[in-house]
Amino acid sequence: MTITTPATTTHNSPQRDSLSANTAQAKTVLMCRPDHFTVSYRINPWMFPENPTDQSLAARQWQTLYDTYIRLGFDVQLIDPLLGLPDMVYAANGGFVLDGIAYEAKFRYPERQPEGPAYLAHLARLGFDAREAVENNEGEGDFLLVGDVILAAHGFRSESDSHREIAEVFGREVISLKLINPSFYHLDTALAVLDDQTIAYLPSAFDDASRAILEQRYPDAIIASEEDAAVLGLNLFSDGLNVVMAEQAHTLRVELQARGYETHTVDLSELLLGGGGVKCCTLELRT
Repeated sequence: MTITTPATTTHNSPQRDSLSANTAQAKTVLMCRPDHFTVSYRINPWMFPENPTDQSLAARQWQTLYDTYIRLGFDVQLIDPLLGLPDMVYAANGGFVLDGIAYEAKFRYPERQPEGPAYLAHLARLGFDAREAVENNEGEGDFLLVGDVILAAHGFRSESDSHREIAEVFGREVISLKLINPSFYHLDTALAVLDDQTIAYLPSAFDDASRAILEQRYPDAIIASEEDAAVLGLNLFSDGLNVVMAEQAHTLRVELQARGYETHTVDLSELLLGGGGVKCCTLELRT
């Protein structure tokens, strides 16, 4: 296992040669219906409990995302939503699944802490090797796989010690990154994985050392605008060819299309009131 820090980063990822490199890969994902979605507390800058939410609208928007995945041929698994856990719809935070192993999420805020065991128990029932977490982490919200490397964030939710723990669990290289803008409190709000070589990200969401790592390792990355990031445009999900993303992220969509990706837009504006978008609703299951 390796944990890469700014002082030891030497590797450059291969650059894409042509648009023909865009190839769809089969995806299996876990989602959770927003049956109990509301904003009843405030644990991120997007949440305002005093403003009413429309659960019916949230359900319709979520269904559009689900239907889009089905249309694209994804295998979509569902976990039952639990009463009292309104943020359980953000399935990406429920753990990290790779090589048939499910690593538990251990949430920072008490309001979400029951989600970690609930997701781990469900993943165990699906046949994954369930590993309990010791260190605070918020699953695929702060851990993203790019090729064989795990990008791991800390700064707001996940602790940096969880980077060592996940490296031990999966035996993969882990690259530590620090988030500095509270509006982008999870890695998947500030950085998107487009395929095994390519990312898109918002530089201002990271500290100087982390930006230097990203610039060195991913020189061909797409740099998102502040405007697109502000509508969680980077909180997208890609199978390597098809990119499902927020319809409000206009400039990013044009850039993705210029790179040969096929974009599929959805409106998750109601779920955005809780601080989540497409990727937040999507936990990838990798066997």
